[in-house]
Amino acid sequence: MKVTVKYFASIREAIGVSSESVATTAATLAALRDELIALGGARAGSLARGRAVRMALNLVMCDESALLIDGAEVAFFPPVTGG
Repeated sequence: MKVTVKYFASIREAIGVSSESVATTAATLAALRDELIALGGARAGSLARGRAVRMALNLVMCDESALLIDGAEVAFFPPVTGG
């Protein structure tokens, strides 16, 4: 399946792209994150396990157990704090 992956804030800056179309066999956000980490480079560092990363699926905040569907939009971004 294909999904659109969007990156925000410091993740976008590190990876160098704001969005990309990704062909994946992942069934969940966790599996997609692992596939992206496996690509290495800036993706591996920005999305690494142990790093705080928030996720949204089709504009809804969710956890890594969310199920992917073909054509979904996935967003990765760092936690945001206010002041």
